[in-house]
Amino acid sequence: MKHRRPAAFALAVALALASSSCGDSARGGAVAPAERAKPTIGMVFDVGGRDDASFNRSAYDGLVMLARDSGGRVEGDPDADFGDAIDIRVLESKHGGADREQLLRSLAEEGRDLVIAVGFLFADSIGSVASDYPGTHFVIIDGTVPDLNASSSVTCVDFAEHEGSFLVGAYAGLLAAEAGPDARVGFVGGMDTPMIRRFLAGYTAGAAFVNPALRAPGRVASAFIARDASGFDDPARGAEMASMLLRVNSKVIFHAAGASGRGVFEAAGRFDAKAIGVDSDQAAILASSGSAADAQLSKLIVTSMLKRVDRAVYALGQELVAGVRIPGGYRTFGLAEGGVGYVADGLPSDAVTVLSDLARRVTSGEISVPSNDQSLADFIAGLR
Repeated sequence: MKHRRPAAFALAVALALASSSCGDSARGGAVAPAERAKPTIGMVFDVGGRDDASFNRSAYDGLVMLARDSGGRVEGDPDADFGDAIDIRVLESKHGGADREQLLRSLAEEGRDLVIAVGFLFADSIGSVASDYPGTHFVIIDGTVPDLNASSSVTCVDFAEHEGSFLVGAYAGLLAAEAGPDARVGFVGGMDTPMIRRFLAGYTAGAAFVNPALRAPGRVASAFIARDASGFDDPARGAEMASMLLRVNSKVIFHAAGASGRGVFEAAGRFDAKAIGVDSDQAAILASSGSAADAQLSKLIVTSMLKRVDRAVYALGQELVAGVRIPGGYRTFGLAEGGVGYVADGLPSDAVTVLSDLARRVTSGEISVPSNDQSLADFIAGLR
């Protein structure tokens, strides 16, 4: 598969991952990255794998960009071989995620300088692995490990998904208004967790903000695929949940369901509805895959909410390559930092004008986007 650099989105703000000087104490006698001839990175994906065209794919694209710009290579990918300056290895779970800790340990055992765990489900194992391998710095995307500080060997990276979802929700609301007063919009989540509910809260708020008809209960219809991580890798179940929502006159459907999103797109095609992708530019990825079926699905996707995991991965890798000690602790990236956004390519100019204005109001603090059920209820009540 040929990997492409993700498309720019409406607010193309350079992601600022601030580094800090937190001391140069040795960690477990490890050789400092700056002293190594070849910095090494490992990444572990969870369910869905790197070709999910979504969250994992975005993380992988960050590694490919890093390899390209640093003259390095990703093992096993001939399209990501740019030289020997940096060595990158990726692993995928083969046991439904049951081997998460084992995969982390295998990369740390190799003496990798940086190991990145993609997904909140690694939170239960990354702490114990990090304590056993103090010479490796660990990063978890979307997961939280308690009681970290700048000198910790673990960094938790998360994103303000609700802010990006607010913008694509607003576009869904505009499309619903065009479809008629009875039109609804839908949302399919992979797993019912606080993080996925942040997507739903922001999406609902955006839709309700621009379209008063969507402020009544039930006008933004939602469903979750599963109670466990299988919900992110079950396209058939994704199609089933999406079909249920589309049958009640949802004209636009947004998903935060990883690889299950393919089923959501397939259902949208059967119901002649529009779809909104997530994490990566899903229309562009599907259109460039070389598959006729993917090309058809790509035409249904009107935009995607971008969660710039690629930029976070790239920036952390650049710190390592530059010999900068990666600080531990917590980093959150929202609209203002360029961590989330939406695909503007192909949208009508008047819609881009509306969304750009909303983005400005969010980044300025004029609009505070809700991130949970209670703040969403308060937000909608304030619109009346």
